[in-house]
Amino acid sequence: MSPDLTLRDVEVRERMDHPHADARKLARTYGRFGLVNALVSRPGAMYRRDIRPRAARTGRLRILDVGAGGGDLCRLLAWRLRREGLSAEVTALDADDRAIRWAAAHDGGAGVRYRCALTTELVAAGETYDVVLSNHVLHHLDDAELQGVLSDSVRLVAADGVVAHHDIARSHTAYALFAAATWPISRSLLADSFIREDGLLSIRRSYTLAELAAVAPDGWSVRGGAPFRVELRWDGAHARP
Repeated sequence: MSPDLTLRDVEVRERMDHPHADARKLARTYGRFGLVNALVSRPGAMYRRDIRPRAARTGRLRILDVGAGGGDLCRLLAWRLRREGLSAEVTALDADDRAIRWAAAHDGGAGVRYRCALTTELVAAGETYDVVLSNHVLHHLDDAELQGVLSDSVRLVAADGVVAHHDIARSHTAYALFAAATWPISRSLLADSFIREDGLLSIRRSYTLAELAAVAPDGWSVRGGAPFRVELRWDGAHARP
């Protein structure tokens, strides 16, 4: 039976976020993120819109992925840029050292920089990036953490850069489709991972488009997309006074 999705369920916690989560299942989860994200996150669209044009224009792009998890998005961006002869420095940032250790061990020659830190530490260090992004991070945050990450993102992005935080849009349809799509492979491809269970919990914690728009600070825009996506966006060229 589908849970009540009329409001965000901020009381549930994803299993992989537990400090004592099973290490084997956690590693398998990181290893499956690339497949899941390729299906639901449309990284190709983001690459074509926000990454490739800036890389071609600037000569060398600095990209920061906040809450990078297993680093699959960073590696994908690094490989695609390299294949097209474009130069970039891609940084995978995560506050969970388990994720950073796994991601660094599975870089596979992508050349991504892996950092275990908070965005506040990068702000204090005076770091700046042309693109600051995240994928499936916003729903993990409480209200204060969300506002902190958004504030830090603006401080970390270059004057003409862009911030694009992508996440799931909560709905009964999204929940039902994810449950149905993952059930047949729950005992094979997704076995011994947190993907299915945590994916359903993630949808329960996620924002609707209207909810995200209600908490977005001035200067941010909120967009919806398919399938069941939201984007919280700051475009430095237009948002700064």
